[in-house]
Amino acid sequence: MAKSNASNSDELSPEQREELLQILKARFEKNVNRHQGLEWANVQVKLEADSKKLWSLHEMERTGGEPDVVAYDNNTGEYIFYDCSAESPKGRRSVCYDREALESRKQHKPENSAMEMAADMGIELLTEEQYRELQKLGNFDLKTSSWVKTPDHIRKLGGAIFCDRRYDTVFMYHNGAESYYGARGFRGSLRV
Repeated sequence: MAKSNASNSDELSPEQREELLQILKARFEKNVNRHQGLEWANVQVKLEADSKKLWSLHEMERTGGEPDVVAYDNNTGEYIFYDCSAESPKGRRSVCYDREALESRKQHKPENSAMEMAADMGIELLTEEQYRELQKLGNFDLKTSSWVKTPDHIRKLGGAIFCDRRYDTVFMYHNGAESYYGARGFRGSLRV
């Protein structure tokens, strides 16, 4: 899959870097409940030191994920970003779960799969546990749903799992991994 920027690489132009940092800073400052006790200046230092991670955040933003810091890992010294868009990111919907599922479809194949898109972007799909942690920070996926990392034993049987929030409750469901819907995408995580 071709990269989205004009140079077809994972490097952002200085203008793209500056614009993204401003967007991330504004979101960070607007949503302090997601990362209490953390300082933007420290996050920015980490971001400016890793152009590949900054590119991945750009891809999360470009596809509608609205990434934001949700935690800091004291053991690794990494900031953890999740997609925090109100609904599943628009630029990542109508995808099946993975390449195997995509290839198994005989007709009406989606353009891509969640696992492949995430890998191309340099991010990981949220696990069910991470998805539930995200839901403690706000109300997400009230009208959409998001594929989450599926345990191997479920995937080997042809299934995949997704989550959403309805009736003020977070639900986890199953579907055939080859299924796709206009209201189902995926949310990712990135450690910086």
